[in-house]
Amino acid sequence: MNMGLNRASGIAALAAGGIWDLVIIGGGATGLGTALDAAARGYRTLLLEGHDFAKGTSSRATKLVHGGVRYLAQGNIPLVRHALHERGRLLANAPQVTRRQGFVVPCYRWWDMAFYGAGLFAYDLLAGKLGLGRSRLLSRTEVMRRLPTVKTKGLVGGIHYYDGQFDDSRLAITIAASAADHGATLLNYVRVTGLLKEDGRIAGVTARDMETGTEYSIQAKAVVNAAGIFMDDIRHMDRPDLAEGLSLSQGIHIVLDPGFLASDDAILIPKTADGRVLFVLPWLGRTVIGTTDTPIETASLEPRAQEAEIQFLLDHAAEYLTRAPTRSDVLSIFTGIRPLVKVKGASGTSAVPRDHVLMVSDSGLVTITGGKWTTYREMAEQTVDAAAKVAGFTPTSSPTRDLRLHGWAPRDGIDSSDPLAAYGADAPRVRAVLAEQPGWDAPMHQDLPYALGEAAYAARYLMARTVEDVLSRRTRALLLNAEAAVAAVPAVAQVLAAELGRDQAWVEAQVAEFTALAGVYKA
Repeated sequence: MNMGLNRASGIAALAAGGIWDLVIIGGGATGLGTALDAAARGYRTLLLEGHDFAKGTSSRATKLVHGGVRYLAQGNIPLVRHALHERGRLLANAPQVTRRQGFVVPCYRWWDMAFYGAGLFAYDLLAGKLGLGRSRLLSRTEVMRRLPTVKTKGLVGGIHYYDGQFDDSRLAITIAASAADHGATLLNYVRVTGLLKEDGRIAGVTARDMETGTEYSIQAKAVVNAAGIFMDDIRHMDRPDLAEGLSLSQGIHIVLDPGFLASDDAILIPKTADGRVLFVLPWLGRTVIGTTDTPIETASLEPRAQEAEIQFLLDHAAEYLTRAPTRSDVLSIFTGIRPLVKVKGASGTSAVPRDHVLMVSDSGLVTITGGKWTTYREMAEQTVDAAAKVAGFTPTSSPTRDLRLHGWAPRDGIDSSDPLAAYGADAPRVRAVLAEQPGWDAPMHQDLPYALGEAAYAARYLMARTVEDVLSRRTRALLLNAEAAVAAVPAVAQVLAAELGRDQAWVEAQVAEFTALAGVYKA
C-alpha cells in the first residue's frame, strides 16, 4: 500500500530542511508528471500546490487522451504524431484510469465521407505501432445502429475510429501516488509565496502552509514553474517587468443523462459554427458534450460558464441528436481554462497552437506551459532535462516511457463495470476500508456511483483535505450531478471530520462552502 501520499509526513520532511534537488510549483498534470519523472531518476523532489492537486485546468478536460483531430486539419503533424505516441504509452501505463473509446463521425454529405475518412486514416498512420485500431467507413445503417439517437435525415454514412478516454483528476492523483512511490514529497495546500535568490540565481522558494499559516524557506538546486494558468504569477516573482506570456481561453462542458447518447460510441462533430470540433461522449455513465473556446482576460480557480457558451452546446447537440437537450436536462456544467502561449498574429484563441513551451530564465527558473494532458509525460521529461542542466546534474535518461503508474493492473483483468475499477490494484484495500463501518459501502447518494467510505479512503491515502477534494476530484460526483453531490455533503463531511480530527464547526463550514461552490456547476 502506498503510504507516500501523506500530508503529515510531507510537512515533517519540509520542516526538516535540507536542500532539495528540484522544487516544483504546481500540482496539475505537468507538475505531477515532472515530480514523477524527477523522483524516478533519483532526484530529491518536492512538489508544492497552493490548493489541491488538479484543482484547476487538469480536472476539467474533455476526458480524451487523443492526438487531436483538429490539429491534424490545421497541419500540425508533429504535435499530432507526438500526442498519438504518448496516447499509446499512457493507455499502456495506466489502464485502470484510461480506455480505448470508439468514435463515429456522422456524415450528411458524400464528400464529407471522403474528406474526413482520409484524415482519420492519416491519423491511424501517424499512430504507427501505438495505434488503437483501424478507422473504417460506415454505411448509413451502421451509423444508425451504433448511434441510435443521432438524427437520420440526410444521413449518408460515417467513419468509425478509435481514440483514448480517461478520468483526468483520477489520473492526476494516480501520478501523484506514483511519484510518492518513487520517493517524491508532494504537498497540497502549501502555497509558494516567493523565490529565493543567491547572486542573482534561483536558490529556492518561500512557502506558506495554508492550513496552519506556517512559513517555510526552502532551498533547492533547481525550481520548476508548472503553475499552469497562473504561471505568469511565478514568472513575475522572478522578474516583475516581464510581459504576460499567456492567452487564456475557457472551454465548458455540459453533463446530461446517458439516454441522450445511448451508445458506447462517442460522436465527433467535425466542424461547428465557429470552426471547432465538438464531442458527445459517454463518460462514467453520463453524456458529456464539449467544448467551447472563449477568450477571457483573467485566470480564475472557479471559472463560470457564460450563458452564450451553454446555449452554443445545447444548440449544436440539438442539430445532431433526436432528443434535443434543454437547460433543465443539464446535470452539471464544468469549465476549464487553457494556458495558451501568446502568439503574434493569431486570430483568436482557437488559432493559438496547443504545443507546449519550455523556458529557462536568466536566473535559472524553469517554466513549462501550454500543451495538453495527453503529452504530460513528454513535457515532464523535457522539463526535468532542463532542470537537471540548470542544477548541474550529470545527464540521465527518463525512465517513464514504460513506467507503470500506481495501481497498475492488466487491462484484461479490469472489470469496467466495477465502481472501484479506477483504483486498479488498490481496489481490494478500498473494499477493506468500506467494510470498516456500517453504511460505508452504501452509495453517497442514489444518483452517484460512489460509496460513502471512499471519503475515508481519500483522506487516509489520497491526501483529500476538504469535501470539495472528495466530491470534485477523488470522486467526480460534482461533475456527474451537482444536485446529488450537494445532497451527499453532510454525510461526506462527517466521515472526513472523523478521519481528519475536525470539529462540528468545520463540518458546518464545509457544507456551506461546498454548497456555494456547487452553484457554479448547476444549470
